[in-house]
Amino acid sequence: MTAIAIDDEPIALDVVRNHAAKVPFLELQATFTNAFEAMDYLRQQPVDLLFLDIKMPDISGIEFFRSLSRKPLLVFTTAYSEHAVAGFELDAVDYLLKPFSLPRFLKACNKAHEWLQLRDTNGTKAYLFVKTGYDQVKVNFEDIDYLEATGNYVNFVLGNRHVLSRMTITECEVLLPTDRFVRIHRSFIAAIDKVEKIERHQLAVNGSILPIGSSYLAAIKNLSAKA
Repeated sequence: MTAIAIDDEPIALDVVRNHAAKVPFLELQATFTNAFEAMDYLRQQPVDLLFLDIKMPDISGIEFFRSLSRKPLLVFTTAYSEHAVAGFELDAVDYLLKPFSLPRFLKACNKAHEWLQLRDTNGTKAYLFVKTGYDQVKVNFEDIDYLEATGNYVNFVLGNRHVLSRMTITECEVLLPTDRFVRIHRSFIAAIDKVEKIERHQLAVNGSILPIGSSYLAAIKNLSAKA
């Protein structure tokens, strides 16, 4: 699992480097005190995971992550607990509150690694099993129009059929192949081949109109470019 770390404090980066060196499945490729240098690096060398401070000069970690068109898995590293809500909104894998220990760092890495393995494994399959109540329901990727988060559940919309499962939209995103599905909103994931029309703030998916979140505009522009 490849990663980079961004923090305006060199001492904080030393902590991440020292911890990362002890995690056998993690390759910390680079560290940055300058967010814009990191942005240029990511354009040329995408990674699986990003360790990101929130309070930085010129651009915050939140603004930085929202600007990325290709988003890696995210672990926030910050000294400010009040930013936990922002981490949740950006679907961060974890939220490390400074100073964090090696066991706590390892826990975040394990979680990210599990998400990454789930995503890679499902990229070779044409379906997934979704838990509904006590049952496991098989859902073919080709049948999915879109997914919608509703409270603590996610609604899989399959034409006229719906499958409701108690899971988060981020957990679903990890399970879906990235070449077939795109996150368009905090609460919506759309099947790329079911998109009929893309407008400025919404798109049509098999007859349904779905909103486009401001944080996901770059992904939609990339989708338009491929069309």
